[in-house]
Amino acid sequence: MRDDPRVPPAAGLATAVVAVSAGAILVRLSHAPSTVAAFYRVLFTTVPLFPVAVWRYRDQFARITRRDLAMAALAGVALAVHFAAWFESLAWTSVAASVTLVQAQPVFVAAGAWLVLRERITRRTVGGIAVAVGGMAVMSIGDLVGGVLVGPRPLYGNALALLGAVMAAGYVLAGRSLRQRVALVPYVVVVYGVCTVVLLGIVLAEGHALGGYPPREWLLFVGLAIGPGLFGHTVMNWTLAHLRSSLVSVSLLGEPVGATVLALVFLSEVPTAATVAGGVLVLAGIGVTAVSNAS
Repeated sequence: MRDDPRVPPAAGLATAVVAVSAGAILVRLSHAPSTVAAFYRVLFTTVPLFPVAVWRYRDQFARITRRDLAMAALAGVALAVHFAAWFESLAWTSVAASVTLVQAQPVFVAAGAWLVLRERITRRTVGGIAVAVGGMAVMSIGDLVGGVLVGPRPLYGNALALLGAVMAAGYVLAGRSLRQRVALVPYVVVVYGVCTVVLLGIVLAEGHALGGYPPREWLLFVGLAIGPGLFGHTVMNWTLAHLRSSLVSVSLLGEPVGATVLALVFLSEVPTAATVAGGVLVLAGIGVTAVSNAS
């Protein structure tokens, strides 16, 4: 670990937020089935890791116990459902609503840690969860009452985004204790490997083709892996070695804002008043929950 990194961590964090914000736009621009885009996004992120894992971490793979391997596989399944649900949600609801709701995973992590792991939950965390849930209700119901819709089936799309958030929380909870015993690269290779296989199974079960897509689609698939994958989440994990975890967690709230702006510029998608109002509440609740759990 470098004490004085060549790249300022704050600049790296800003780059990561911009990169992950572009993810929803790339999914929307793709004409391929959502599960196909999700499959190649994970596949193209995972493949470059295998040579590194085999070359440098072979001994650490051998030390992974069967129980830890099973937990990592469970995390991979949860991650696959997260990607499949969230990518599909973008076909039915607005980018602003989808990205905001899927980012609510810290809320579900806190609730799951209390329900499943019996971890202590503070009043501040409960308040953050309550505010976020209220915002979700405003986003999902407000536009229907107002009669202004963005997306063919916004309630369905919002539900898929929430499922994506719940699965992301499951992925985090499953991997929380594992990361204390398993090195990062072996852990990521196992989880992403399982995630790739599960997404492949979903693609085949849905009857979608794996090939025959025009060059434009392959560029978008690679862009999803390099942008949100490499320059987004990978760089964000790097910043955790140099910045407070609470700062990194709260910075993720910039993704829905960035995605909404990019959707306005590139897709001419204007969020409704209910989406904006509910989104502000959701982001506020996520922020309180994330800071409370990181402190």
